[in-house]
Amino acid sequence: MRQDIERILIDRKTISDRIAELGRSIVEDLRGQVEEDGLILVPIMTGSITFVADLMRELPLRMRIGLVTASSYPGTATTSQGVSLEGLQLPGSLEGRHILILDDILDSGRTIRSVRAEIASRSPSSVRSCVLLRKRIPSAMETPCEYVGFDIENEFVVGYGLDYDDYYRNLPDIGVLREEIIQANPGTAKS
Repeated sequence: MRQDIERILIDRKTISDRIAELGRSIVEDLRGQVEEDGLILVPIMTGSITFVADLMRELPLRMRIGLVTASSYPGTATTSQGVSLEGLQLPGSLEGRHILILDDILDSGRTIRSVRAEIASRSPSSVRSCVLLRKRIPSAMETPCEYVGFDIENEFVVGYGLDYDDYYRNLPDIGVLREEIIQANPGTAKS
């Protein structure tokens, strides 16, 4: 698998350090707001699973977890094919609650905007978003997101939960996939 990676974009130590910083920022921002009812984390599955597991360890807050299953990069697609919300499992009423949406990568912005709109329709006290990666493209930069791990160039990346055709999620670093791997798959949607 490592031979399929052109280069490491963000190594595991840098990721770990940044997640700790994000955790401190989130806790500071929510101090005094979530003590009684707690925070509801809403990870967008499945790419965010590794990020969520590490970030929640940095949040010494009372919390619940709801899940959203969404797909925007089916199979070998390397550009968003539009968001499809496939499942929304939220813990009870969201009215008056504080919600933190978590995702692995922000590019088209459609997933975050769709999930945020759905949650906002349920009258929470606040809705915030946190992403590990945000691409430096207009659609991503214009999408409301309170917490961003890293801004990256518009490259196709894998590892640390991010996949290509459901592979590479288990790589501990974030890397750029070799172009010939992408080209070898017919049906690949290239940007």
